[in-house]
Amino acid sequence: MNAPFAAPSPSGPMLWDTAKDAVEVKSEECRLMILALPGFSLLSLSSFVDPLRLANSMSGRPFFEWSLLSKDGQPVQCASGFGLSVDSDFKYASQMIQSGNRPTMVVVLAGKMVEKQVSASLMNVLRLYRRHGVPITALGTATWLLAEIGMLDGIPCTIHWDKRAALAETFGRLQVTDRLFVRHSQLVTCAGEFASFDLVMELISEQLGRDIALAVCRHTTAGHWRSTSERQSPISPNETGICKVIAEIICIMEEHVEDPISLRDIARCVGRSQRQIERLFARSLSISPMRYYLHVRLSRAKRLVEQTDLPIVEIAVACGFASASHFSKCFRLTFGSNPNAYRA
Repeated sequence: MNAPFAAPSPSGPMLWDTAKDAVEVKSEECRLMILALPGFSLLSLSSFVDPLRLANSMSGRPFFEWSLLSKDGQPVQCASGFGLSVDSDFKYASQMIQSGNRPTMVVVLAGKMVEKQVSASLMNVLRLYRRHGVPITALGTATWLLAEIGMLDGIPCTIHWDKRAALAETFGRLQVTDRLFVRHSQLVTCAGEFASFDLVMELISEQLGRDIALAVCRHTTAGHWRSTSERQSPISPNETGICKVIAEIICIMEEHVEDPISLRDIARCVGRSQRQIERLFARSLSISPMRYYLHVRLSRAKRLVEQTDLPIVEIAVACGFASASHFSKCFRLTFGSNPNAYRA
């Protein structure tokens, strides 16, 4: 962890400008201010920060600097239960920019209960830095915070797949994708976890060159990093018993939760017969394809029940059920209670 930042050059670096393929760097350092909220993913933080440390080592100079801040300046606890000491609080972050001592980028880390973590102090900091043109990066569930503040209206963004449905249903004006990370002007959203590594490797490559980035990859035994065009995928063709065709079918099912399609249409999409698909599912997953499809829809519904305050009838529609009563019956058979009782 680094000490709080020294003042950068008035014409500091511009990061994540998607109007350019390369990032313009006008100063000697890249200073990151990390705002950590309770329950954040330690994996997201370490996947983002450790490559920066290695890049400094590989390049032979402290190009990247970072500072960790919490709401009140007290140690902040991650989802794994560890308490991390911090350099300062959110109030200090506001004072920095008002005095001209501003970082190159703000990185926001949040946790599972992100819906309850928007505070006046956080909103003030993010809006202040946005007005001053400082790039803002949201890792994992922190995308939710930017959406609630109104920073993501009408622009593409991403979030960890577990929160994707809840984000899209709660903020209908967003263009929610399932990409690993999305860069739009001076706003970056990232799925978090290991996707944080992919994002920061792109930053290192653009700032210090591909050779340094490859050296960091070799040191971490990662081998390579994924690009922004790649999708999140809870189901991988490499998983035991899951073939490429089944993974493709499951992706189709997940894309058509609100408007379920028939097995005949699915078969046409993947160039297989319905009977072939039924045999593949029976052999690999011991379930029929349409039964699995129902499981996909109910899993989405369960996340919406848990993570949003949407009326049950709206959740039913969002998950492709013709009526709330049919939805409640299917939900109860699968999870042991009806949606209202489960939410309570």
